[in-house]
Amino acid sequence: MSLVEHLEELRKRLFISLGAIGVASIIGWFLYDPVLKLLQNPYCDYVHGLKRGHRPPTGCRFIFTGPIEGVLVKLKVVVFLGLAIALPIVLYELWKFVVPGLTRRERRMAVPFVMTASLLFILGILVAYLTLGKALSFLLGFAGPTITSFLTANQFLGFVMLMALAFGLSFEFPIVLVFLMLVGILSSRKLRQWRRSAILVIAIAAAVITPSSDPYSMLAMMIPMLIFYEAAILVGRLMKR
Repeated sequence: MSLVEHLEELRKRLFISLGAIGVASIIGWFLYDPVLKLLQNPYCDYVHGLKRGHRPPTGCRFIFTGPIEGVLVKLKVVVFLGLAIALPIVLYELWKFVVPGLTRRERRMAVPFVMTASLLFILGILVAYLTLGKALSFLLGFAGPTITSFLTANQFLGFVMLMALAFGLSFEFPIVLVFLMLVGILSSRKLRQWRRSAILVIAIAAAVITPSSDPYSMLAMMIPMLIFYEAAILVGRLMKR
């Protein structure tokens, strides 16, 4: 394919992906209220654990400070839900864009790739949610009990979505390693040789990628990535790469 044909193919895949996200966002609109309550639970647990005099005046209810902030917050959450729901289609379109450069055997891995990548992304979001309570306790309690948190909906939900996105993308780490082994850039032997350096790089990456930079989130991201690294080595050996 020429450069122009590649660009046309990329535009086609982007249009399909954006269309899928748009349709999925309609579903996300109806899921907004239950998802918002679910995301609010870790913060409510933190607030209810404070002494009565140290709790925010609004309890665990969030505020917004601008006339259009409420609209922007809802749209932000709805689009994020649309991305999560449409993720298999987006990943499939990404695979189809890459497929022309792969062998026939590697093209047959489209379904396993989409399913594995989607499950890993969802697993990353789940780990981020389970870590959220500890992260909030560390961050909001760091300044001491005499300072009360007074969060806006935009601040809190923006932080939560950034955490979910960071964990979701970092959990795609083994997919990237396996793909690089498939195309011959990496091998399981090289990964074994780089194991010690990889531990250091993963630890630094986990500290940088996590939006909160608290020790709980860092460990929750670093430990799975180390496990994924070893799993990628095992998969590479099974594939004789």
